[in-house]
Amino acid sequence: MTQILAFGKWDCSQIKVDDPGVAPYIITTPMIVNKTGARYAGNKFYKSKIFIVERLMNKLMIPGHRAKKHKITSRQCTGKGQTTYKLVEDAFKIIEEKLKKNPVEVFVKALENACPREEVIAIEYGGARYPKALECAPQRRVDLALRQMTQGAYQKTFNAKRNASESLAAEIINAFQLSGQSSAISKKLELERQADAAR
Repeated sequence: MTQILAFGKWDCSQIKVDDPGVAPYIITTPMIVNKTGARYAGNKFYKSKIFIVERLMNKLMIPGHRAKKHKITSRQCTGKGQTTYKLVEDAFKIIEEKLKKNPVEVFVKALENACPREEVIAIEYGGARYPKALECAPQRRVDLALRQMTQGAYQKTFNAKRNASESLAAEIINAFQLSGQSSAISKKLELERQADAAR
């Protein structure tokens, strides 16, 4: 039986997710082509059943915006699958060059590190709003980490000489190394700090 490799290059069979909370939501089984075309969109939790690299590619196509600043995080996004396919592949090549490790494994570990455990909501009592800490749902943890990673990578390409694949590679490497230079890690720490204060 022929083994399927991510992008035809990287073996994913030995990748393990250490965090039991998000393990069912980070799928490391690759596909021949990382594009399902939302075939499972009608199913419950469908997005958590597809290869995690495809989820990264989908998020790069529609990263959303941060505080209405579309020009920084989502202006250049075309929704072209082939463009994001190439972008992610180039980023993974850069990661492999720098760390001499399987880039898919590095990405999975970086994602695990960037998943926030708690977040803050506002509750209203008698016209006044108070912050309240609550635990983050497992699927939402992965969604938030992917969003922060992609938005952070796009923000660092704005008015800069580095391209999107270099920025994405740097973001993943920083998150993998738990560096404060990673947007996803710094946002996670900020969220957990706010939750701590709101307890």
